[in-house]
Order: sequence, then C-alpha cells, then structure tokens
Amino acid sequence: MALLLPPPSKPKPILKLNSHKIAQKHKNPIHFFASNIYFTNKKLKNDINIKRVLPIVKATSNPLSEDEKDSSFGRILLSDVVVKRRKNVFLGRKWNPLDVATIGVMGFMHLLCLFAPLTFNWSAFWVAVGLYVITGLFGITLSFHRNLSHRSFKLPKWLEYFFAYCGVQALQGSPIDWVSTHRYHHQFCDSEKDPHSPLEGFWFSHMTWLFDTYALVQRCGKPNNVGDLEKQQFYKFLQRTYIVHPIALGALLYALGGFPYIVWAMGVRIVWVYHITWLVNSACHVWGKQAWNTGDLSRNNWWVAVLAFGEGWHNNHHAFEYSARHGLQWWQIDTTWYVISLLKAIGLATDVKLPSAAHKQKLAIMG
Repeated sequence: MALLLPPPSKPKPILKLNSHKIAQKHKNPIHFFASNIYFTNKKLKNDINIKRVLPIVKATSNPLSEDEKDSSFGRILLSDVVVKRRKNVFLGRKWNPLDVATIGVMGFMHLLCLFAPLTFNWSAFWVAVGLYVITGLFGITLSFHRNLSHRSFKLPKWLEYFFAYCGVQALQGSPIDWVSTHRYHHQFCDSEKDPHSPLEGFWFSHMTWLFDTYALVQRCGKPNNVGDLEKQQFYKFLQRTYIVHPIALGALLYALGGFPYIVWAMGVRIVWVYHITWLVNSACHVWGKQAWNTGDLSRNNWWVAVLAFGEGWHNNHHAFEYSARHGLQWWQIDTTWYVISLLKAIGLATDVKLPSAAHKQKLAIMG
C-alpha cells in the first residue's frame, strides 16, 4: 500500500540584496553600523492621534491562553509581551558586505572587552568613564536623540555640530543614519514595519536587527525622512567619512595610553554604550510601567533611565516625543534633561519643548 504524502511545498525564495550596487553607492560599508542605513517611506507623523491602539499590558506570570499559544512564539520572561513574529536574521538569507562589516566591528569590540581584567589601570578606567559621558550623554541621548531626531530644543550650530561629533564617537552610525532609523521606530512603533520591536523577539529588538539591512529597506522603503539633516553639508560629511573618526580617536588613545586605553576607552566604553542604548529599544518595550496611553508597548523603566541618562522613561517619551524632558516627575532621574536645563539657563539651548497640561490629561491612563 502506497504511503500518501502531500505534494512537496515549494521553498520560499530567499530575497537577495545586490551587494555590489550598494557597495558602489556607499563606499564605506560601516556607515550603516548600529543604525545601519537610513530608510524612509513617507513624511514622519508626530500627531499622537494617528497611533494604533494596543492593549495596555503589565508584567505577569499568568500562563498563555490557548489562542496565544496558537498564534505566538511565547511570552518574553517576566512580561506580558508575546512574541508574534520570531525573526531569525542569521539563517535563510543572503548576507551582504554591509551586514558582515556590522557584525565584524561589533564582534571585535566585544572581543576587546575580554582583555579588560588583564589591562586594568585607573587611568584607562577614568578615560573610559569620561568618554562614556561624552559619547553617551552628549552624543547619543542629547544630540542624536533629543536634539536631532525630535528637535526638542535648538542649539547654536557650532554646539549642535560638536555634540553630534561626540555621537559619532559612540560608533552607532552617522547622525543621518541613526536619526532616520529612530524616526521610523516612532512612525511604525511595534508594528510590522518597526525596525526593532520585541514582538519579533527580545534579542531582535535589542541587537540582531542591526545585522539585516535589507529587511529594513523592505519595511520602510525609500529615504525621505531626514531631509533636514541632508541639507547640511556637515552631516553629509560625517556620513561619508563616518568610520574615520572613531579610528582616529583609537589611534590617539593608543598614543596616550597604549593597549589598555584601547581596551577600556574604546572596547569596554563602546560596548557599554551600545547595550545601554539598545536596552531602551528592548527592555523599555518589555519591562516597566505605562503611565500614558501611547498605543504601543513603551514602558517607563527606572534602571534603564539611570544607566542611559534618563532615556529609560520611555513611555513618557513615546507619549510626548517632542519633549526635551523625559523624566516628567521630580523623582524620575533624567540626567540629559539636567544638562539641557543648564544649557537653557546660560542661553545656549532655546525653544525647549515640554508637554502641556492638556496633552498630559488627554493621554493619562486613569486608575
């Protein structure tokens, strides 16, 4: 008796990226590191009223319902966030030089950290701490995020450019690339087009999304959401020459302190800033509390706020994207806001935006 089997299904074609064309267009492949490549689709929408309405969820250990089991890949630990679309960026795809360069640089920085116990000295440690503040606070949170991505305040051009240059030394991409990806995160937050949602897995939202530039192109389409930066030659210059600047800093550090400075002030410091930045994308969409009805999974997470200079008050931020202040309560530590307040007090920061009482009342979660 013959064994009846269903006809073999056709394998799904693997979408391929013409890496040769991309390499020609972008001569420096590591431009795309961290924010990788800037993608756009349509004009960025900031009106809170257009956001999707998602259920407000709280951390729980309740078991999944039968419907959830059938339509999901499980719940993220200690959270009610259910993974809906497990994304595997390593298998069943065509790797291109951009992604290989990204994972290579990232892997090298993590490898340097293995030498930290063998090369420790207080001088190297404090240089690393200083650069953590300069590149993490002034560069990423103040410049790339609140100033350039959301235009929460204005600075004199010389100071805006200086802080943006500090951000380049965090090795998370050029200002144009970083800002574009972040604007898409807000435009498509926790939807299928979000560049890094935990609905596709915790580690995808934390870091592995960085390794698949073609998927981001598919999601968000043609670039047109960073025209304000592309009009400025300084930011175009940083995009073209992006990787040169961290290399130059590394050479200077080696001249000043040898291999221990490379390990601590480049390797340890860069990896530390990587992960506290990435925790905002992952942990702050998984663990914490929601004070505002934002229509997404953003949470306020106090320990990420401490590590990331106030960025952990992420539900506050998604409710009031334009706000220069993320820690809206007096007890919500927001180091970046303290710096902005100081700059405002001495006349360097102007047009500092804050949420109105009416806007807060509109989005507040009752009870």
